[in-house]
Amino acid sequence: MQAQVARQRDLLDKPIEVTADDFAAAWSPSATIVDVREPMEYRAGHVPGAQLIPLGQLADKVGEVPTGGPVYVICASGNRSRQATELLRRSGVEAYSVAGGTSAWANAGRDIVTGPYATAS
Repeated sequence: MQAQVARQRDLLDKPIEVTADDFAAAWSPSATIVDVREPMEYRAGHVPGAQLIPLGQLADKVGEVPTGGPVYVICASGNRSRQATELLRRSGVEAYSVAGGTSAWANAGRDIVTGPYATAS
């Protein structure tokens, strides 16, 4: 419990949200990205490497989110990802909501993966 509280305190000095451009600069195939949209939205197009955990299921699946580094949380526009980021931070996860979400990523001409898998086959 003390370790979790210490992690939460450390997060107080970090922004809860990053811009789409900052996220793009941090993106790599090994980055931890959690997409909190619904499965139909995810299949229609998502950031490469994003793991789907719908917002409604996130509280039950917090333990599945890697904690070894920053976690970027994304949705369609940034509203659900902000809620999810707050939930993850209460659990001590270094999470950042991506402002503008998948829409900002796609509108900037960045690659989108369609289908149920995190990366294109």
